[in-house]
Amino acid sequence: MAAAVWSGSIVLSLISIPIKLYAAARAQRTYLHQIHKECNSRVRQPLFCPTCNRAVDRGEVVKGYEFDEGQYVLVEEKEVKKLAAVSSHTLEIVAFSKQAEIDPIFFDSSYFCIPEDNGQKAYQVLTKALEDTKTVGIGKLLMHQRDYTVFLRPYQQGLVLHTMYFSNEIRELPQFGVLEAVNVKSQELKLAEQLISQLTEPFQPKQYHNEFQERLQKLIAAKQQGKSIEIGSEPKRAPVVDLMTALKKSLATGPSASRNSREKSQAIEKPKKLSAARRAS
Repeated sequence: MAAAVWSGSIVLSLISIPIKLYAAARAQRTYLHQIHKECNSRVRQPLFCPTCNRAVDRGEVVKGYEFDEGQYVLVEEKEVKKLAAVSSHTLEIVAFSKQAEIDPIFFDSSYFCIPEDNGQKAYQVLTKALEDTKTVGIGKLLMHQRDYTVFLRPYQQGLVLHTMYFSNEIRELPQFGVLEAVNVKSQELKLAEQLISQLTEPFQPKQYHNEFQERLQKLIAAKQQGKSIEIGSEPKRAPVVDLMTALKKSLATGPSASRNSREKSQAIEKPKKLSAARRAS
């Protein structure tokens, strides 16, 4: 079983539910390293002090906060641990909010909450209560020496915890949401809504995957075998001249045609497969 990233208790008023947190999702990527072309060795960046003009050991390194350019307040690791010790094993629920009121932009990382044996009943009661009321618990948590505000919500007969971006971490762009006044025709809006309705389907997460990573892995596998693969060129899109015409054409193609077109444009070896199919016929 995967290692727990945190263990402690959910505290709701006088109720305490011992739990462990396990990472619920992690990005899967193929990482490319920097390689020295002359000898095929991975290039590493040593810890280097420009003042002393020499490489330094990790034992010589401490953490520091830059309060002015080039000026630092040094903080020892043991001092940070003392600060964290006060509330590092308590997840206190401070409020509840309707799930529909929470914008997804505030959701950060996700974790599965697994109850300890002596917390099973309270865990299930809280899960069912959140389901019935369609609410989310909002709590405070200290994990890995960082203070978090978190969301607790029901998910597949269990509880999932999401760390929250603080409001000051949500970036603001002056130009975002500022649109010029345009005359939107009712027929244009109706066609757009029809297109959305035509492409609406039940959410099936397994049908979505990281296609760039798959293409990159195919390229790496081919290179390992001394082969090459044909990489398709980026599809060219005709410029949209008239919105009404474009919407009508999109509706006429239908959802299946639109998806097939998208899949064809994303395939790497499609030209080869088509030519092989023609030769076989």
